[in-house]
Amino acid sequence: MSFTDKVKNKAEELTGKAKQGVGEATDNERLYAEGQAQETAAHAKQAGEHVKDAGRDVRDAFS
Repeated sequence: MSFTDKVKNKAEELTGKAKQGVGEATDNERLYAEGQAQETAAHAKQAGEHVKDAGRDVRDAFS
């Protein structure tokens, strides 16, 4: 995973957490749910990148 991808995914995760916090503080269920979805999407992207990295490591180990 490139450094740029890591930064983008982390920024998306933090934005989702911020939306959740604002949604909770203002009792805005829509904003809270949007934040949860955004954070979950960021975690999924990070997991996919980790799988790709692991695959590359395995391939390199057999080279």
